[in-house]
Amino acid sequence: MDTIVVNHIAKSFGETKAVKDVSFNVHPGEIFGLLGPNGSGKTTSIRVILDIYQPDKGNVSILDGPMTEEKLNHIGYLPEERGLYQDVELTRNLTYLATLKNMTKEEIDQKLPVWLERFDLSEHQKKKTKELSKGMQQKAQLIAALIHEPDIIIIDEPFSALDPVNTQLVKDLLMELRDQGKTIIMSTHQMNQVEKLCDRLVLIDHGTVLLEGSLKEVQERFATNQVLIQTDSILPESLPGVQSIEQEGLYYRLTPTDGSKPHMILQQLIDQKISLNSFEIARPTLDEIFIKVVKEGRNSNEEDN
Repeated sequence: MDTIVVNHIAKSFGETKAVKDVSFNVHPGEIFGLLGPNGSGKTTSIRVILDIYQPDKGNVSILDGPMTEEKLNHIGYLPEERGLYQDVELTRNLTYLATLKNMTKEEIDQKLPVWLERFDLSEHQKKKTKELSKGMQQKAQLIAALIHEPDIIIIDEPFSALDPVNTQLVKDLLMELRDQGKTIIMSTHQMNQVEKLCDRLVLIDHGTVLLEGSLKEVQERFATNQVLIQTDSILPESLPGVQSIEQEGLYYRLTPTDGSKPHMILQQLIDQKISLNSFEIARPTLDEIFIKVVKEGRNSNEEDN
């Protein structure tokens, strides 16, 4: 059974159509990427899922039915905008937010010190929020979203303001929660983190779905016959079966001619005694796919208009 099913939702604010037609489903025990450029409809979709907004049409199923107050207690939400009280000390902030999720004082006293220690915030727990760095505030916000051990976790830009050490800490935590069977929706502009973490993804723009599938399916859909090689040899100006050779940092990108396959290019390189440190079929990055799909979608919209 899917944990979340979003079925053809639409939401407008006056003349602005924030979401036109968005559908996707999220499975238990997966990290699902909700992607799109600024203003694409991601945050509105999240707020519809959380029952903050009522859709103009379509519906959302959470845990096999509509949202209820009880189900809200099983959801952890990390908004992109920080929601901590700036003039209140950290432990009071987190204690109050935990009580909103029906946690008892005994549960909070037991779990909060563990989370503070895990996020290296123990020595800062008596500081007011405004006295904390942006990275510390982000970690505190994550604690607020996770302390009640939710079954569904929705996180918007989880790596914002985090240094590489804390980014890895959060990545490890998200993978740990996924392995526990939690359902995680992650919205972020950091495509490299999506590639490392997400099992499946949906890309939306102008309130409609442009792309959906597993990371492997998406990359295969946009795959080419281009190859990347590393070599200490000097490459000839041209190779049989190769249309162009472009240097990209430590790599060379070889684009084959029509009908030429990667294994044919490899044989040509071997025949010409070119030493190879690496040879791989070039997979497009999510950044490249993201840009390509969004541009094509916007060009299509302009033609339709």
